[in-house]
Amino acid sequence: MQYLLLIYADEKAHAARLLGDPAAMQAEMAEYYAFGDAARKAGVLRAGEALHMTDQALTVRVRGGQTLKTHGPFAETKEQLGGYYLVECANLDQAIEWAARLPGARDGSVEIRPVVDFSQAGD
Repeated sequence: MQYLLLIYADEKAHAARLLGDPAAMQAEMAEYYAFGDAARKAGVLRAGEALHMTDQALTVRVRGGQTLKTHGPFAETKEQLGGYYLVECANLDQAIEWAARLPGARDGSVEIRPVVDFSQAGD
């Protein structure tokens, strides 16, 4: 089964901590690269990317046939979505193990969302 690992953190606090300390930024990126390498070698990694900060986000809604665009994320929250990994795991326990290995789980959170497989819907 595929699971989406959504990495959330307080992006302003995270940026302030890392942008002022290039060595800390390098160390954290090395951890993410190591996670990706390990997940790839284990055969569970399907995709993964970092996202730009929420000041680059745009939310689109269609109301009454009109396309409405709002700058920023859908909702204001204490933590913002900063990136994701799509993994294929045998079960939720294995997905939890991979999520716990993400550096973002230490000072933020990782939401695990099972991916619906519509090809199995008629079975």
